[in-house]
Amino acid sequence: MRRWIIFAAGLVALQALALFLFGQPKICECGYIKLWESVVLGPGNSQHLSDWYTFSHIIHGFVFFWLAKLAFPRARVGVWLLLAVGVEVAWEVLENTPQVIEHYRTQALAQGYTGDTILNSVSDTLAMVVGFFAAYKWKWWAVLLIALALEAFTIYMIRDGLALNVINLVFPLESIHEWQAGA
Repeated sequence: MRRWIIFAAGLVALQALALFLFGQPKICECGYIKLWESVVLGPGNSQHLSDWYTFSHIIHGFVFFWLAKLAFPRARVGVWLLLAVGVEVAWEVLENTPQVIEHYRTQALAQGYTGDTILNSVSDTLAMVVGFFAAYKWKWWAVLLIALALEAFTIYMIRDGLALNVINLVFPLESIHEWQAGA
């Protein structure tokens, strides 16, 4: 397992390097690091160690574990981990391209979005790893209940979550945009 973790850490290092080359800041331009950023529409969102979207990344880990297990049932858990980290890293890099950042800015909750800091992006990947190992250790029904609870809680608290984020990215709906804006 140690070898797979080293490979996964290498992918995360490549993620940080790619974001650095994109010009993303290492930490929040405010100059300090917070454990939790609770203001969704504030300039600190996606800039610190965790925020409301951290819950979505934990759910990514649940989903990636089960997809890897279904796709490669005979593979070792280390292979599944490497696949999950690879997908998450690819997403984190893609999410911070100018085209995706600009697309997010058209959404009600991301109008001032400038992308993630390197710290936040790497933390998102680590949150996915936490979700992955939780899915590996816990019963499937417990993981499903936790995923539904995290998603419902986030939608209730900030009018956004993994499902709404995916819908808005792939097929934006005006009704969701209006609801998120409080209309």
